[in-house]
Amino acid sequence: MLGFFLSPAAWLGALTIFTMRVGDMSMDTLRVLFVMRGKKGIAWVLGFFQSLIYVLAITSVLSNLDNPLNIIGYAAGFATGNVVGMLIEERLAVGHILLQIVSSRRGAALSEALREAGYGVTEIPARGKDGVVSMLSVSVLRKDVSKVETLVHEHDSEAFMTSEDVRPMRHGFWRA
Repeated sequence: MLGFFLSPAAWLGALTIFTMRVGDMSMDTLRVLFVMRGKKGIAWVLGFFQSLIYVLAITSVLSNLDNPLNIIGYAAGFATGNVVGMLIEERLAVGHILLQIVSSRRGAALSEALREAGYGVTEIPARGKDGVVSMLSVSVLRKDVSKVETLVHEHDSEAFMTSEDVRPMRHGFWRA
């Protein structure tokens, strides 16, 4: 039995299953994100290839249940594929983010700096726990979030920021 675990064929089979699972789960993670962003065509293509690879991987495991390395490769590929898919998605940075910025003293200057940088800003007067504040609503491409965050910090290091994913519906100013 121990000789089986040292067999190159057993390890190669497990590595193949691991690789297939990393690929299919990476695609699955991306597919879900594209579905949430309304990208039907990309979601369809990813879903097709993800399910094709999944069938091949699960078939390899089920036809060789006597090799526990296949099961370990399958599980490890599943877990790794989730993380790899998330890393790829972070790099792609597809979609838009709505930033809510609350500034207690520098709201007007901050909104002007954001506009000069090409971002659409909606200023909303608001009341915070210590009095009147400016709430700025800024919709940006996900890839630009760190630029906006840096700009906000440069103009008001005490500003409070939150973000949420959004899907543009229509009209308005979207920096593309």
